[in-house]
Amino acid sequence: MIAAALCACAVGPDFTRPTPPDADRYSREAQPAATAAVGGVSQRFSSDGTLPSNWWQLFKSAPLDSMVRQALANNPTLQASEASLRQSQDNLRAGYGVFYPQVGADLEVRRERTAPLQQGLQTPGSIFNLVTLSGTVGYVLDVFGGERRTVEGLRAQTDTQFFADKAAYLTLSANVVNAGIARAAYAAQARATLQLIELEHQQLRLTAAQVGAGTEPYANLLAVRTLIAANQALLAPLEQKISQAEDLLATLEGVVPSKADLPDIDLEGLCLPSELPVSLPSDLVRQRPDILLAEAQLHAASANIGVATAALFPSISLSGTFGAAGTGFGSLSAANARFWSIGPSATIPVFQGGALWFGRKAAIDAYQQSQASYRQIVLNAFAQVADSLKALEHDADGLQAQVAALDAAREQLVLLQSNYGAGLVAYPDVLVADVQFHEASIAYLQALAQRHQDTVALFVALGGGWWNHPLPAAESAGP
Repeated sequence: MIAAALCACAVGPDFTRPTPPDADRYSREAQPAATAAVGGVSQRFSSDGTLPSNWWQLFKSAPLDSMVRQALANNPTLQASEASLRQSQDNLRAGYGVFYPQVGADLEVRRERTAPLQQGLQTPGSIFNLVTLSGTVGYVLDVFGGERRTVEGLRAQTDTQFFADKAAYLTLSANVVNAGIARAAYAAQARATLQLIELEHQQLRLTAAQVGAGTEPYANLLAVRTLIAANQALLAPLEQKISQAEDLLATLEGVVPSKADLPDIDLEGLCLPSELPVSLPSDLVRQRPDILLAEAQLHAASANIGVATAALFPSISLSGTFGAAGTGFGSLSAANARFWSIGPSATIPVFQGGALWFGRKAAIDAYQQSQASYRQIVLNAFAQVADSLKALEHDADGLQAQVAALDAAREQLVLLQSNYGAGLVAYPDVLVADVQFHEASIAYLQALAQRHQDTVALFVALGGGWWNHPLPAAESAGP
């Protein structure tokens, strides 16, 4: 009864979840309600919205959704993470076995020859058969809670792998979306360059006719050819970037590049998510997988202190054995063939050369290290959210300016081309307008892609909304 009462106690610290930082916003400045409107569309920030687990569908692109689903189904890294999660869950189930009696059976059949001289006898040795059948029952009295702390550590390790799996899921989906957007942006830049080259070929034909008529110097024709060649040289790096993005997408989808079937994505056809749910800082620490993973590692380190502390105290167990032995199976039922034993046993650490004491100090040091790592991860998470929010504000302002610059460059080029055809302006003016229009087109496409990717960065910084997705029973180990 005393031992049973003691089993209710466990040495070592009881884990408590870290307190969220005392902050009500991510930046020093107050968060704006919305970004600047570009083309009549602005992004609004809301603290009471819901971030869906399939956040990439907010871009309303069927090809993009298809690529993400393909990656989630076939990516080897994610499959390895899921297998690690199942392994940790099975290890936890195995760990619970310590709370039950350990029952075993033993059957031994052997032929022996005795040596009476080993007992100081001068009698001759004998040869006989020996059959032993026995059963054992053992139970560890977890007086100081070492076994319970061990299971607590296994449960924390399961939580660690659970959130590592969520982090792998979020990282994979974000990488696919970002690679898909980058591929679409490079393809759009290549198309814009090809369109400009076609326009310049038209100018080349007009200039050649004017040079042939003697109204333009031959140098203007060479200038057009030089500009066309320079723009054609820009296509090769863009094609290389497109190939690299496609190879990355194939790898993320779990197929070799030669077997990848990637749908095309129209950059300007992507729908920019307009409603952005921004979690409160106090909620972020309960949502981001990397923060929760660090918290689970902190919990495991706390449990390890209890395990190391319990090792300083006696280990007590109860065991019993019952069996029978004889020269054959038929003799096992004889009364004089039976044997049994029952009783407690205790192992008391007396002197271990400081191993157990310093082992406990090492466990405390590991806990303090996990504490510091947890705080750093929280700080990094808050900074990432703040950076993403600021980036979206600046993206909207920058894209607004790029749209204005592109419209002005397009209008200027059309006007100068008309005036050049009428002989009202010199050709160098048209060349300058060509370059300015091309630069404005590329800058606009880059700004548009950056705005989409910074939106992805915000979704990732907020945790990806995995907690809003119904979890399979196999993943119920997470808090």
